[in-house]
Amino acid sequence: MNNHHDNSGPASLDELIEKITFRAANEDGSFRAFLSAFIAEIEVPCDAFVIGEPVSVIAFGYDGNVRRGLTAACRREDGSEHSVAACDVVMAAREQGVHILEAYRHWLGLPPIVTVQSTRGRPPRRHKAKSEDLDLASSINLVVLSRKTIASRCRVLGSNRAITLRSSGHDLAVPGEIIVVRPKKQWNYAGHPYLSGDIESVKFDANALGLVPLSLKEFGEWNPSDHYWVEKDELIEKWAEPIISHGPRLSYEMEQVLPVQSPANYDSDPIIEALELRDAGERSKGTDLLMDLCQSDLRCLDAHAHLGNFVADFNPKEALRHYAVGVGIGELSLGHDFSGLLPWGLIDNRPFLRCLHGLGLCAWRLDRFEEAQKIFTRLLWLNPTDNQGNRFNLDAVEKGQKWEPDPVPPASD
Repeated sequence: MNNHHDNSGPASLDELIEKITFRAANEDGSFRAFLSAFIAEIEVPCDAFVIGEPVSVIAFGYDGNVRRGLTAACRREDGSEHSVAACDVVMAAREQGVHILEAYRHWLGLPPIVTVQSTRGRPPRRHKAKSEDLDLASSINLVVLSRKTIASRCRVLGSNRAITLRSSGHDLAVPGEIIVVRPKKQWNYAGHPYLSGDIESVKFDANALGLVPLSLKEFGEWNPSDHYWVEKDELIEKWAEPIISHGPRLSYEMEQVLPVQSPANYDSDPIIEALELRDAGERSKGTDLLMDLCQSDLRCLDAHAHLGNFVADFNPKEALRHYAVGVGIGELSLGHDFSGLLPWGLIDNRPFLRCLHGLGLCAWRLDRFEEAQKIFTRLLWLNPTDNQGNRFNLDAVEKGQKWEPDPVPPASD
């Protein structure tokens, strides 16, 4: 069965439920049919969460009590075992069989729980990597979640299990990149797993991260004929001509992820706090706060954008990589054939547009003119109102002008 979330809408879930329960004569039979599907599709033990706590599901069961339904035997990190209702189990999107759990909840009339990631709020704690997750005899692939002074917080690629890497070259990678580590030693300290080793390579592959793509919400049609371009006696600028001739297109708003760092204050904005720390001369503390956002959820595009902004003035190569990660994660939602708009006026689009804008500026600064030209052109197609001044950047790049600091005014809020 297909485990992709693109096929987990209500209609698809209804079809899956029909496949599972078509032979059931009554409610009891349906529960038994779902139990058979759980056993066949979900390999145990598997990582999951119950009320935000990481657990290992070791078995599913059904005792004939239709009011209780299916149960899940779970083992906590301290080794204790508990039985909970299977519908209370939350599996990470990458886990095999999560579609069966979604179908079961849908059949019960419960809202879907398709991911442990949250757009607003503190995500559950990650499972800790165990010694059996790591083969010290061969290279290990890790996803960098955050980077601090002496270590990087990572997760094992293809899982949700976290580990701290101590390596002399750990600062070569940025959050969202995948590193290949030749391990030297693995140990636990204060209940947390650590790994030391040499970094052999660094790459970025958004598709390999196993992230749930940010959702897109449709906001109606945008018609270029309704947009103010120039005065009547002025000529349409060259960049605008193909956009106008293309005709009407749909507008969308991209989901924005902003994990709350203070559970006691859900109105806090950690991005603003990071900027205030930087402006107060505490850049490292602001950087740590942005890194924490990436560790909570790599889909926090504004964290990638501002990590790039923090270093762009003195290290454009590193800034470009921060922006590239944010763009790549956002592209998971757009695909290769996206032709709509992401207007700046829909504020949740701004993190992605900031990442793409920063990527263009860094490409320009590094004399990658052709790449910069494509990026600024794309930004104008995504946001023809051009609140970021990309038309001026495009004009300068097409003329072969070298990058200069602050070529255009900052984007309006």
